[in-house]
Amino acid sequence: MSIPTLEKPKLLDQVKGVAWNNYVVYIGFAIVFLFFAVTQSSVFLNSTNLFNIVIQAAPITVMAIGMVFVLGTGEIDLSVGSTVALSALTTAVVLQGTGQWWIAALAGLAIGLAVGLVNGFFVTVIRLPSFLVTLASMGLLAGLARQLTDLQSVPVTDKAFVWLFGGGDLLGLPIMLWWTAAAVLVGWHLLRQRRYGAHVLAVGNSASAARVSGIKVNRVRMMVFVGSAMTAALAGLLYAGRLHGARYTLGETDLMTVIAAVIVGGTSLFGGKATVVGALIGSLLMSMINNGLILAGLNVSQQMIVRGIIILIAVSFSLRGKKS
Repeated sequence: MSIPTLEKPKLLDQVKGVAWNNYVVYIGFAIVFLFFAVTQSSVFLNSTNLFNIVIQAAPITVMAIGMVFVLGTGEIDLSVGSTVALSALTTAVVLQGTGQWWIAALAGLAIGLAVGLVNGFFVTVIRLPSFLVTLASMGLLAGLARQLTDLQSVPVTDKAFVWLFGGGDLLGLPIMLWWTAAAVLVGWHLLRQRRYGAHVLAVGNSASAARVSGIKVNRVRMMVFVGSAMTAALAGLLYAGRLHGARYTLGETDLMTVIAAVIVGGTSLFGGKATVVGALIGSLLMSMINNGLILAGLNVSQQMIVRGIIILIAVSFSLRGKKS
């Protein structure tokens, strides 16, 4: 009598069984890097240019970390770009008036706190859709940013502020790299190591089930909107420090980039699935694409077209993952 043997799964079956949509951002990053490394090798692979890619991605990465938690609950925040501008301008104006960089920084972050509380209030208490609430606040904040300085840019010359928020070096590395690392580590810890992260994903999967299990759904939603606005405010400070000034146009094109980075990174547009590391890679990918397109001689309009295509592809993968 023969003993039946277990047949090993074939390589093709193993490949088919892999959830490739979870690795899109890493595959895409490798392909794009190789493409620009070959087509723009003389400039793209320069160490200074590679550092510039990471530095330019820093504010996007910071905002993307906040957006990961918002999308993780199944909500969305469209006001991050306008929050960047208002926070940066408020910081610059207060810095001019007081001469104290820490007071100015706190004022800029306070803008983020206020915006997050207002957005969260209308979503959790008034029970309006987050899309409509943040769309309205986006327009309101953009108007306030224009009104604050009458469309005039405000210089930032305080050396301590400039060093801390974008222009300095620490242990031989640009300060922007340290801000990026700090944001990613804090975000990863909250999402993967703390109960808060589990609650965010539970609310995104099913708010009613989360409520039955004892999770305070409205509190979680309030916290993710506050976190998103605060990271946008911090990004405003980083822009003001790196550019040595603030203007109402800061952050006006960042919303598309942030959402693209987060969704491409593997966070579901429909909640319940989120990844901070993926958001980091997605931010670097978007920065690398912008950098490579500039080196190739393409203009801003063409870069926006590419970002739009990336978002369409990313949403398609996200939708397929949700259906599965």
